[in-house]
Amino acid sequence: MARKPPPGSLDEDAWIEVIARMDEVYSKLVQDEIALEEKNVELEQSQQFIAGLLSSMSDVLLACDPQGRIEESNSALRTLVGRDEQSLSGSPAYVLLADPHSETQLRQTLASLRHPNASASLEVNFKDVNGAPVPVDVSCTVRSTGNGRFIGHVLVGRPLGELQHAYRQLHEAHEALKRTQQQLLHAEKMASLGRLVAGVAHELNNPISFVLANAHVLDSYGKRLQQYLQAVHGGESHAGLQALRQQLRIDPLLSDLPSLIEGSMEGAQRTADIVSALKRFSAVDREALGEVDLNDVIERAIHWVCRGVAPDLQVHWQAVDTPPVRGNAGQLLQVLMNLMQNAYDAAQAANQALPTVWIEVTQEPGWVTLRLRDNGAGIAEKHLSQVFDPFFSTKSVGKGTGLGLSISYGIIERCGGRMVAANHPEGGAQFTVTLPEAGPA
Repeated sequence: MARKPPPGSLDEDAWIEVIARMDEVYSKLVQDEIALEEKNVELEQSQQFIAGLLSSMSDVLLACDPQGRIEESNSALRTLVGRDEQSLSGSPAYVLLADPHSETQLRQTLASLRHPNASASLEVNFKDVNGAPVPVDVSCTVRSTGNGRFIGHVLVGRPLGELQHAYRQLHEAHEALKRTQQQLLHAEKMASLGRLVAGVAHELNNPISFVLANAHVLDSYGKRLQQYLQAVHGGESHAGLQALRQQLRIDPLLSDLPSLIEGSMEGAQRTADIVSALKRFSAVDREALGEVDLNDVIERAIHWVCRGVAPDLQVHWQAVDTPPVRGNAGQLLQVLMNLMQNAYDAAQAANQALPTVWIEVTQEPGWVTLRLRDNGAGIAEKHLSQVFDPFFSTKSVGKGTGLGLSISYGIIERCGGRMVAANHPEGGAQFTVTLPEAGPA
């Protein structure tokens, strides 16, 4: 007969269930402990990461409670003021300032910042490790909880000495860049001037040589006339004067004098005309814009280029009646000469026996368009978007500065126009320059 368990005792099944439940609770505790350890590791890593960020910041940083007491600081601030973290924690941020005015500014700024995302900037003087004032540009931001409750401020600042040093370095770099730019622009202008001078030298050579030859003849004639006049005033007999007159060829000399003088004046006038043309296209007042006769600019560009660096260049152009354009004559001459020089170089590079340029001018309401194409190999598709970039050049080293088209593009832009590069359907490169008609400034 089975025995009944005593009152208040558990049977075997109950004990097994209790033990099973205890195992479950223990297993849960172990899992929770593991999870807690993982969270602690993550928290420690986060703290180390934040501490690393704070210590690596070059800007000073302060975190304050609503009363302005310091809760957190970084090593940059502690280095600046010469105090450790323990001495700073809990002390008012205002004790770090060097003068009453800075303290008043900071108090007023922090008092006005209470709403989430509010911020302000100010300049105050901190006391450095030696007690000397250090101007710091400070940015103050409100600290708040996830539900928007105000819990203090964050102050981030950079000593103005560093900013001034950085600004000085930036200013020096900018000035060096401007000097380099001016030197490069000067080099390109000198290259354009060289092409112009080559044409001028050739153009001036003929009239000056003619005037010089006439001057030598006039000098010889003057000596003969002087000799004859000395004989006249010396009381020479009539027969002697006649013989001397015939010997010195006074009569042919007198008949030749008018043509000599006329020829010399013509040569001198031709020289004056060349100088006058140069003055019209000189560099004086290069930035002034006004009315420019485009036909005159094209004519002078063809004249100087063909008389100078490209004597075998064939130019197809017919002047058309167009209104004046807005620009600067000297600068537009530089653009046209540069385009013609490039066209000549491209035709030579393509081994063309006869380098040729076609120039066409058309008009539409408010605008005048000039198209210049050559018989070279054209522009590679991959280079079409780069031709106006500074220093870009497909020529060999020493054949150019790479600035001609860039400067030309800038000149046309300043005139209010536009400049486009493309390849002509019949071959060769084509540059299109569109300029506004001259009108009220």
